[in-house]
Amino acid sequence: MSRDSQVLPAKLSMLSLQGTLCVCLLLINSVSAAERTKPISFTNDVIPVLTKAGCNTGVCHAKAGGGQNGFQLSLLGFESLDDYEAIVMDGRGRRVFPSSPDQSLLLKKAAALVPHGGGMRLTPESSGFELLHNWIEQGMRYSNENAIDLVSVEVQPARSVLEMNHQQQLNVLAKYSDGSIRDVTSLALYEVNSEAMAHVDEEGLVKASDIPGKVAVMVRYQGQVSVYTAAVPLGAPVEEVPESNNFVDDFVFENLKELGIPPSPICDDATFLRRVSLDISGRIPTEKETTEFLASSDPDKRDIVIQRLLRSPGYADYFASKWTPLLKNRRDNASDITANFAFHAWIRDSLLANVSYDQIVRELLAATGTVVSNPPVAWYKRVKDPKEQLEDVAQLFLGVRMQCAQCHHHPFERWSQDDYYSLSAFFSQIGRKPTATAGEDLIFHKRGIATAKNVKSGENLTPAALGADMGEIPPDVDPRLKLADWMSSPENPYFAKALVNRYWKHFFSRGLIEPEDDIRDTNPPTNPELLAALEKHFIDSGYDLKEMVRTITSSKAYQLSAMPNEHNLGDRQNYSRFYPRRMQAEVLLDAIDDLTGATTRFANLPKGTRAIALPDNSYNSSQFLQVFGRPSSLSVCECERVQSSSLAQSLHLINSSEIKTKLATGNGQADQFAKSDESTEAKIHEMYLLAYSRKPEPHEIETALEYLNATALDAEGKPIAPATLEKQNWQDLLWALMNTKEFMFNH
Repeated sequence: MSRDSQVLPAKLSMLSLQGTLCVCLLLINSVSAAERTKPISFTNDVIPVLTKAGCNTGVCHAKAGGGQNGFQLSLLGFESLDDYEAIVMDGRGRRVFPSSPDQSLLLKKAAALVPHGGGMRLTPESSGFELLHNWIEQGMRYSNENAIDLVSVEVQPARSVLEMNHQQQLNVLAKYSDGSIRDVTSLALYEVNSEAMAHVDEEGLVKASDIPGKVAVMVRYQGQVSVYTAAVPLGAPVEEVPESNNFVDDFVFENLKELGIPPSPICDDATFLRRVSLDISGRIPTEKETTEFLASSDPDKRDIVIQRLLRSPGYADYFASKWTPLLKNRRDNASDITANFAFHAWIRDSLLANVSYDQIVRELLAATGTVVSNPPVAWYKRVKDPKEQLEDVAQLFLGVRMQCAQCHHHPFERWSQDDYYSLSAFFSQIGRKPTATAGEDLIFHKRGIATAKNVKSGENLTPAALGADMGEIPPDVDPRLKLADWMSSPENPYFAKALVNRYWKHFFSRGLIEPEDDIRDTNPPTNPELLAALEKHFIDSGYDLKEMVRTITSSKAYQLSAMPNEHNLGDRQNYSRFYPRRMQAEVLLDAIDDLTGATTRFANLPKGTRAIALPDNSYNSSQFLQVFGRPSSLSVCECERVQSSSLAQSLHLINSSEIKTKLATGNGQADQFAKSDESTEAKIHEMYLLAYSRKPEPHEIETALEYLNATALDAEGKPIAPATLEKQNWQDLLWALMNTKEFMFNH
């Protein structure tokens, strides 16, 4: 028996005992209306009208904290019984008048016949208004004896090719438990995943723009969703694509052929070396590395450099700087320093040793002991609440955002409050005991039955993983181990997919699913076949992170030029060219140090420690790292890292005292150039190799020589001494290169 069928009779009985006129009228009109017309169901008929009109959205009467103006509905009608009570019973029953439906506030406010903060939601001539009127007239039933349940929603067509600036009308069918099917096209809600690529109106008419690619429309009706996906082709001839290096190329180039988007050519060696060095090790290649690579005639030299970078300490440092902020390795006070350093070292060492991804996650989730003996325990020092633990684990390792389901049914997914608290039950048996070290706890598994209470229903729930039944977990078994087993299972639909999508975005600037940690049926990938192939490859490799990096970077798709051709300039999602992106804060700081020959000092760390090797957020006190958006380790979202440009960043690079000091540092690069006996042209070559990993063009050499040879005067109009002037000129040239997009961006 459902909760509704148990609770509703009791509540109606209670009201009848009160002898209110509303209930009497409700019963009388229910009988008479049943004889005249087909019964209207509150759940199946009324809720969809309110949802379509926007009455139960988060900005209207489903607003968190009590609804709007004393009238509260559940978000998108997921709690229909509560909504029924709010409409029929709350407010002293004044919202509906079965004896005179036209006087019902529900209708008069929806049609703006009386003042309504939400404005007109339904016109009096609309079918929705008529349905609400008839429902009130019939006696405001909640359901009837032959109540049926919505089983699924189907959008037709599910996929199609939609030419630019053309239209496609969607039809939505609702299927019910009695086998009946209704056309609910006019009542469904529609949302397109890219407003720039297509527009969808309230009736399900989709119109494509002039941007090619894959676009999806989420179709929602009551608690069910379906997705329409359209391929919008450019239609240009794709006569030639690079020869494939691996399966990544097969799927990328096949998709480009289908869409008619010709790819850019393969980038040159200098561009590739700089790009892959930044993406794998977080640094610009040295002058020696660049010279040797450009001089090599080995046909496999790109694969060789990838392998070398994966073996380097820079790889571990750089990817540790990616993972530790996401895992909230945050220092709030001095007592955190031991945990911060130990946790960062564990992540770094695991990456360097290429410990499998599933093993890293298992060690983290099931960590017990102290930080000193078992560094992964530090995660539980920072993330203590079981609800925060489940939300972080789901978003970071599964790509599923569960936060909404804590209070109500997830609006874009199938996850309910029961799913939320069942997942939190895995963390319910974590025990803590203070240790001799201030601020550090001993983490252990408390024996007992793991449960979590749904705060709304009051039901105690046992561990369950996103719809997967875990069976009975004995009291002496740590439920987190069961969670880790489920996560790393090849049958898990989220674990491997979330990782490969996250890493794909790291190298291509855009995930196959975007945002990268929002994996759901209603947010489909732009290239589902490629995502499935990457997922399978990762599982088959034994969750080998280095192998995933090698596979992606050795593909021709990754090695395409960033320069667009006449057809692919508008492409933002199909990887027909490389999408340039600004270096992240730590990488840019290290690159400036390498270019200027300066060294940034960090407290409690050895001299020469690079910014990408910083263990926690405490080093964000550096003005440079603040301005350029190093994350503060407050959330598991990559969006915390600022990658956009700002005026503050430009001003910092142009005239900050920090940059001036680095340029003028003793025995720095400008100083060495000024003192060197090498030819000026040779020094210009070296400068370009340091900054851009390429040789200068003839016009660039000419411009630099002209500047270096020019006479300069001081403030009093006197010629500046040659030795002083030469050093200043080299500083100026380094500064000029530093402030170019070619230097600041990975391209």
